[in-house]
Amino acid sequence: MTLAIRPYESRDWDAISRIHDAARLDELRGAGLLDAYLSLADTYENEGLFDDEVWIAEDAGRVAGFLAGSVGEQGGEITWIYVDPALYRRGIGRALVEHFIARAGGPVELEVLDGNGARDFYEALGFVLASTTTGKLAGNESFTATGHTLVWTPGAASA
Repeated sequence: MTLAIRPYESRDWDAISRIHDAARLDELRGAGLLDAYLSLADTYENEGLFDDEVWIAEDAGRVAGFLAGSVGEQGGEITWIYVDPALYRRGIGRALVEHFIARAGGPVELEVLDGNGARDFYEALGFVLASTTTGKLAGNESFTATGHTLVWTPGAASA
């Protein structure tokens, strides 16, 4: 695997849509919220995908995953991260998160739905539970969901 992380380009849209739409089903299945599924095309504007920096993980010229997040003076927040389900467990998510952590220069926060297996992945990278809340599901507010806020802090654990 020859993995590279680079900024999003408009030519990546079809690939990130395909990846999101496949991986979002896995995310919602684990949370028992399959009925809440909406495609990336249906949600990206309302959820502000392009309000943040968007990074592409590319393997041998093929888009393998993407991450969006914002970096501020005090750290950062990962708002979107999806990996092609055909490429799970190959270091793509780790590479995206490590790239973002290096850019953030401070604590990094993200939210994960209750029941989403990705929580174990984030905790293995050193993220710890900061809070749990129940409310409207981002992107499809007609559904209620429980989410966990996880935080990675420099020096507390190594990514």
